[in-house]
Amino acid sequence: REEMTKNAAPDKSSLFLFSFLLGANGHGKILDAEAISRWTPEDGPMWLHLDVTDENACQWIEQQDALPATVRDTLLAGDTRPRTLFTQQGLLIVLRGVNTNPGEDPEDMVSVRLWIEPHRIISTRRRRLLSVVDIAKSLDTGDGPVNPSALLASLVDRLADRIGDFVDSIEARLDIIEDEIGKTSSNSIRLRLSPLRRQMASVRRFLAPQRDALDRLYRQPIEFINEKDAHIMREESDRITRYLEDLELARERAVVLQEELLSHMAQEQNSRMYVLSVVAAIFLPLTFITGLLGMNVGGLPGVDSNAGFTGSIVLMVVSAIGLLGFFRWKKWL
Repeated sequence: REEMTKNAAPDKSSLFLFSFLLGANGHGKILDAEAISRWTPEDGPMWLHLDVTDENACQWIEQQDALPATVRDTLLAGDTRPRTLFTQQGLLIVLRGVNTNPGEDPEDMVSVRLWIEPHRIISTRRRRLLSVVDIAKSLDTGDGPVNPSALLASLVDRLADRIGDFVDSIEARLDIIEDEIGKTSSNSIRLRLSPLRRQMASVRRFLAPQRDALDRLYRQPIEFINEKDAHIMREESDRITRYLEDLELARERAVVLQEELLSHMAQEQNSRMYVLSVVAAIFLPLTFITGLLGMNVGGLPGVDSNAGFTGSIVLMVVSAIGLLGFFRWKKWL
């Protein structure tokens, strides 16, 4: 990177995270700078993947005059929502995937932008998306997509798989919390439940437009998207719809669990207040007796008797036992 910054004309191949020529056998041939500059559609489908946080990659995209201005702006955009755009030259699609990078929050969904022509794909990212990395690995092992249509279908499928894993993990964590209510500290459960609700809300924000974007691919046929891959994307759109429904159900479960948690906390508080009330009621007559006998006035009984203190103790014990018996008779205790 430091050498690229210093050189006036950096090596083009270093601009790309991945640069493959897609083969009919599922293998991808890595292209160098010279091969990229000499590429023609007759050579076969080409896939270029760039990180637009790199200034040189941004310059390369801006210099692609063949790309419509809207496409260049979207490929370089800092924040995007899932959508599709059809033009005469090709297809622009923006997708989001669950952030499965180590140490990152899953709800912070990662965006990938793709410009797809009949024989070329240009994709960009700002953060690593493991679904894209998986496709690159499959091209190395000979199990990769053979054309732009198959690459898009493979990407959509892998994104949906990770979204499904995220939804399953949310439901599993809700099951654990549900079992722990009444057994574990309410504060601990509350601290775990609130982030879950935030994650679900963040993911649902992007899943609905992503479903609509994929649905448009199926409803509006494109020449270079074959029927098999279009059907796959339609199935993935249905999967995302199911995940949205599962997240909606999980959100309702989280609301119910939070209400149950609040109810349990209120019940615990009421129980404590009840115990304190009983203790206060028991000590009320005792306090009255000690206050009465502690007055500094003449004529108090037992002042001049050695048995005065013992009599006071007996009176207080009898009062306490009598009050306890009254509570049990009323079934208040």
